[in-house]
Amino acid sequence: MPTPKDTASACAAEAAQRGPLQPPPVTLLDKYKGQEFEAIYSTVVTVSGGEAEHGRASGVARSDDGNLNVELRLPTALGGGGGGTNPEQLFAAAYAACFHGALNLLAAKRKIPVHDARVQMSVAFGRDPVDGLFMLTADVRIHLPDVEKSVAEELVRSAERFCPYAKMARNGIASIVALADQERTPPAPCSAG
Repeated sequence: MPTPKDTASACAAEAAQRGPLQPPPVTLLDKYKGQEFEAIYSTVVTVSGGEAEHGRASGVARSDDGNLNVELRLPTALGGGGGGTNPEQLFAAAYAACFHGALNLLAAKRKIPVHDARVQMSVAFGRDPVDGLFMLTADVRIHLPDVEKSVAEELVRSAERFCPYAKMARNGIASIVALADQERTPPAPCSAG
């Protein structure tokens, strides 16, 4: 069985073959003129319930390509034991990464150097006063050291319009919730006594 050191060495070798990491091309900013949504990337993540048979408390999230494989744990603030990541952290990471990417693409297109840019995302899970159930809030703080304030503000406003996570937070998301085809467990064979 491979050790963690073997796995790390294999990952490093694979990364070296791919070459240095590069940002996406600025052409990603080109406007789409189609009439319907056109997916350019999609993924599937499946969450199973784990030991407690509860996705938030003991779940495992796995992507279809195997690149995401994390244990989910209920935070102590919600009565859990902590010790793993949770949906709010994953959402905050995804939103912040997308916003950071949008910001850097827009800056590159305008030839504005942005070094050491950081996007800090705070996501809160709480009670919704409208229906008494639950909701999320998100607070985004962008740090653009060495960029003139008026230029930085314009970049942030542009990134807010461009980033799909910001658009989703502002306008909602097209979402279809449906029951999947049910898999049936075959009955145990009868044993003759």
